[in-house]
Amino acid sequence: MPMNPELFDLHAEVELTHWWFVARRAILRRVLASVVPPGTDRVVIDVGCGTGANIAALASDYEVIGIDTTESAIDLARERFPAVPFVCGFAPGDLGPDAARADAFLLMDVLEHVPDDTAVLAPLVEQLSPGGVVLITVPADMRLWSEHDESFGHYRRYDATRLRAAFDGLPVRERLLSPFNARLYPVVRSIRFLSQLRGRAWGRSGSDLDVPAAPINGMLRRIFAGESGRLVDLVAGKGRPFRRGVSLMAVLERVG
Repeated sequence: MPMNPELFDLHAEVELTHWWFVARRAILRRVLASVVPPGTDRVVIDVGCGTGANIAALASDYEVIGIDTTESAIDLARERFPAVPFVCGFAPGDLGPDAARADAFLLMDVLEHVPDDTAVLAPLVEQLSPGGVVLITVPADMRLWSEHDESFGHYRRYDATRLRAAFDGLPVRERLLSPFNARLYPVVRSIRFLSQLRGRAWGRSGSDLDVPAAPINGMLRRIFAGESGRLVDLVAGKGRPFRRGVSLMAVLERVG
C-alpha cells in the first residue's frame, strides 16, 4: 500500500531525535553486533532504507548500502548522508553483485508494507551464504491498528505466528523472535485506543510522530533502549521473549 509521501519528509525531520527512532537504532546496533561482529569487511544492506538514518548509524562499524524503491526517500538519504551509498530500486536485483556479498540484510519495518512478505524475504535469504542473517522488525498486535498504520501504508500488524509464516520453508534458523518496545506497550496501547475513538492520529500527516519535550523524549528513549540487553541474551539462547510489545524483532540465520 502506498505510504503518505509527506511522511518521508517527516521521517527525515524527526528520526535523528525522536525517542522511538533513536532507541530502535541503539537496539539494532547491539543485536546486529551479536550476530555479525563489526568489521569494515562485513557488508550490511538495509532494504527499504527510507531516508537513511538506520544504515548511516552503522557506517562506522560495517561496509553499508541502503536501498529503497522510493526515489524521494533516496534523494533525502543521499542529501543527508553523502558518505553512504544508496540505491534506488528493488532488492536484491538492483543491488547487482553487492547482494551476494551481504553478511546481513536489514528489513526494518518493511514487510508490513507489501502484500506478499515471503516474496520479499525469500530472494534475500537466497543471496546469503550460510551464517549470513536477515534482521527484521515489524509492527505488532492488530489491537494497536490506527490511522498511523493506514497513513504508513501498512497491510497488517504481526504476531509471532504470522511473522513465522513469512519465512516458513525458507533455509533459515530462527536466532531470535520476540516482541520489543514492551515496557511502553501499555502507554502506546492507551494512546492508540484513544486514537481509535477520536478517529485520527495525534501527530502530523496522520501519524503519531511528534517529538515530545526533551525530558520526556529522553526518558522514553532510555526506557525503550534498555530492552537491548534482553534481546541480545535471547540471541545467545538465554532468557525468555517479552510477552508483548509494540513491535516484533526476528533474526534469521541462513543454513544449508
